[in-house]
Formats: sequence, structure tokens, C-alpha cells
Amino acid sequence: MTIIAIDVDAQRTFSPLCPNELPVAGGDEIVEELNKQAQLADLRVMTKDAHSPYAVWAVETAEQSLQPLNYANADLTWRRHAEVGTDGFELLPQLPHPTEYDFLVYKGVEKDMHPYGACFHDLANTISTGLIEWLQAKQATALIVGGLATDYCVKNTVLQLLNNGKWQVYLNLAACRGISDDTIAAALAEMQQKGAVICQNAAEIKAKLGK
Repeated sequence: MTIIAIDVDAQRTFSPLCPNELPVAGGDEIVEELNKQAQLADLRVMTKDAHSPYAVWAVETAEQSLQPLNYANADLTWRRHAEVGTDGFELLPQLPHPTEYDFLVYKGVEKDMHPYGACFHDLANTISTGLIEWLQAKQATALIVGGLATDYCVKNTVLQLLNNGKWQVYLNLAACRGISDDTIAAALAEMQQKGAVICQNAAEIKAKLGK
């Protein structure tokens, strides 16, 4: 069994540490659980939003966000976030340096592309980031996922993983935070329906793995 932990967009931009970007309540509280789930794994993956200051979807205020756009790979406006080189781009404190991870995914680099899942650069899920192929090369059998936000990038990453591999996917709720109760509940139901095993914390995952 090859177990791989995946930290999805565990960046300062999605936490109260960057209140003017896309803060998720409690987004800075997931680090301990991310590190615990990594202790159960053989390898660890980091994914990051890595955006341009010239992104076509970027707006300045929350009120301007979530408006539809007519781009093939940028469907909605979003507040500026995770611009490369800024504080928001950085991982949450107490996570490893990127060089300590085994595989890195940077997504949303192109100014007119804003993907959510970590497996594909485009919204049609046709241009691979290489994550699926890397997991296959490592003969992954179980994936443990946590990160931000539950109802967007985490959900889409989990669904992409379930649709493109034969591994078992565990979602660690204690290592996730989401935006709203309604969309979190819908996301969890969709992931579970597709085959994800929803767990309360790394301890529960450990028990399920028989470690």
C-alpha cells in the first residue's frame, strides 16, 4: 500500500492571515491535522493557487466577486488572491517548505485560467497538471486529502481524483475549512456519493488504514 497525503491550497490567502483576499473562517487552524495526516503517508503533495496580478477574473472587492465571466477557463470573478510573490501566496505557518514536499502543483498561473481542482489546468479537465500521472507512477493506493476550501478547490480535487484513478480517497474534515454551511454540506454529499471516505480527523483515518 502506498499512501499519499495531499495538502490542497493550504495558503495564507485562504485564511484570516490575509483578510483582504479570500479568508476562510478557521483556515489557519488546519495545519496540525495536515501534518498528522502526512505522518500516515509515504509521500506528501502540495498544491497552490499561483495567480498573476493581471488575471482577467480579479476584482477589488467582495461585492464584485462571483460574477459570471465569458472565458473558457475563468468562469467567475474573484477577489485578488494568491498572487505569486505576495504573503497570500505562501503556505500557512508551520507547514513544510515546498522543497520538503514530494510533488508540487501550481495552478492558475495563466491570467485567463482559474481552475479549482489540482489535477487539471483547465475547467474541462483535459490539460493535466501531472498529479494523476505522478500518483499512478508512485502506485498510490490511498490518498488522504485536506485543505482549503472544502466546497471549492478541495471538492473539485477530490472529484477529479475519484474520476481518474483506482485509489481510495479519504477526506480529513479536521484538515479542511469551507465557506458556507450549505455549500460545504452539498460538497461533502457529492464527494461521498462519488466514493470518498469522509473522516472526522487523522486519527479516524489511521484506524481505517489499520496503522
